[in-house]
Amino acid sequence: MGRGIAQGGFEPCLLTLLRLSVGREPGAGLTRGWLRRALARTGHLVRAAELAYTMGDELEQGTELLELVKAAAGAGDLSGAQALAESIPLRQLRDQALVSLVPVWARAGKGDRAVALAERIRYPHNWGWAWALLAKAMADRGDIAEARRFAARADDEARRCALDGMEEVLGLLVEVAIATGDHDRAAELADRVEEMARSRNPTGWFEPRPLAVVLAREAREGDFRRLDALLRPPTEAAVGADGRPCGWALGEPGDRGMDLGGDLDGSAAYPVSARLPLGSWDMACVLDAVDENADLDIALALAGRAETLLETGDGRDHNVLLRSLTLLLARHGQVERAMALTEGLDLDLSVAQQADMVGELARSGDTDGAEALAHAITDRRARDRALIDVVRKLVLRGDRGRAEVVARLIEDVWAQGEALLAVARGMARHGDPDGAETLTRSIACRGTRARALAALAELSEPPRARRLAAQVVVLGGWEPVLPVLERIMPRSVAVVVDQMTS
Repeated sequence: MGRGIAQGGFEPCLLTLLRLSVGREPGAGLTRGWLRRALARTGHLVRAAELAYTMGDELEQGTELLELVKAAAGAGDLSGAQALAESIPLRQLRDQALVSLVPVWARAGKGDRAVALAERIRYPHNWGWAWALLAKAMADRGDIAEARRFAARADDEARRCALDGMEEVLGLLVEVAIATGDHDRAAELADRVEEMARSRNPTGWFEPRPLAVVLAREAREGDFRRLDALLRPPTEAAVGADGRPCGWALGEPGDRGMDLGGDLDGSAAYPVSARLPLGSWDMACVLDAVDENADLDIALALAGRAETLLETGDGRDHNVLLRSLTLLLARHGQVERAMALTEGLDLDLSVAQQADMVGELARSGDTDGAEALAHAITDRRARDRALIDVVRKLVLRGDRGRAEVVARLIEDVWAQGEALLAVARGMARHGDPDGAETLTRSIACRGTRARALAALAELSEPPRARRLAAQVVVLGGWEPVLPVLERIMPRSVAVVVDQMTS
C-alpha cells in the first residue's frame, strides 16, 4: 500500500490512509477551491496555478488565480505571488492582484518594491486604493513621513477619480491620519467621507460602512456633533413640493454640537417621505463598531439616540437596529434594559436576541450573569447556543473546570460536543494534551470529535499530531485534517491532489 510514496516510518501510513479516504470522497474539496489554495500555502504554487488554469470560465479562473496570489503572499512567497499575479489574463483581476501585493511588500520591508508595483497599476480607479494601502502599511511600520507622503498621493488620485469606492479610500486615509497624529487632517477627511456618502444618494439612503466607522470613532472620543446632525430630519424648507427632501438642514457648524444626553425629541413629527440622513441600518453599523472597551457613558449616550430613532424613524430595518442596540447594552452590563427592549418581539426573534445577549455579556466578563441569563431562555436551541458562548468565554478566562461543568449541562448531543471541543482546545493550549485528548474522546458526535482531534493535532508536537491526524481521517475523512497537515506534513496536500486528479 505504500508504493509510490515516501518509504519508512509513520508518514507513509498516514499518506496511504489519506489516499484511501480521498478515493471514497472524490473531488469534494478541490471543487470548492480550498485544496488549490492549500497547495499555494504549502509551497506548491505552480501546481495550484496549473489546476486553476484548467477552469473553463475566464472570470472564474481569474478569480481563483487572484485567491492563489493572496494565499501565496500570506505564506511568504511574494516573488511567486507577484509572478502569478502578472500572468492573470483578465486585466482588471490582474490589477486587483497587484494592488493586494502592494502593502504586503511594504510590510515585508521592501518599500521600493511596493512603490514600483503601485506605479504599475493599470486602471485609474485602483490607484487611490493602492496608494492608500501603501500609506497604511507605512503607518503601521512607524514610518510617519512616508505614510503621509503616500496618503497625499492617494488623496490626489481619489480627487481625480471620483468613482464608486472612493469613500473606502477616504475612510482608510482617516485611519492613516490618526495613526500619524494629524487629527486636523483626519477631521477634514471625515467631512469628505460624509459629503461623498450623502452625495451618492440624495434621498438619504447610502452605504454606511466608511461613514459608520468615522461616526463610531468620533463617538468613542465623546464627539457626537456629526452623528446628531445626521439624526436630525430635514426642515420644512428643505422638503420639496413632492414631499421629498431636496437637501439636508444640518445647521451651521456652531449649532452641531450636543452633549452626551443630546435631545432629539423634535424629530418625531417629520414626514416619512423625508427620511433621516442616517437610517436604522446605518445607526446599527455605528453601534456594532463600538466595543466593550468604550466608556459606559458613551455607550448609554449612543443607546439613547438609537432608542429615539427606533421610536421616531420610518420603521425600515427596525429589527436590525434593535438587535444592535440590545447587544450594545448587554456588552456594557445593561441587561435589564436590553431585555425590556425585546419584550414586544415574537418568540423566535426574542429568544434569538437573548442568546446573542448572553454572548456579549460573557465577553464583557460577567460570566455568572451570562450563565444565569442563558438558563432562563425557554427555547432549547437558543439556550444551548447561549451556553456554548458561556463555555467559550470561560475557557478564554482560564476557568476550564467550570467550563466543562457548564458544557455537561447541555442536553443536546451536538451542542454539548461543540462546548467540549472548546474546553479541550483550551486544555491543550495550556499544557494538558493528555487531559484534552481524554476529554475529546467523550464527545458523542463523530464529526465533532473529528474536528476536536484535528484542533488538538494542530496544537501538539509532531509525533502526537501525526497520530491524532490519522484518527481524524478515520473519523471524518480527509477534509477535516488537511488544515492540520499543512503544518505537520505540508507535502500531504500535494499527494491528495495528485490522487484526486490521477
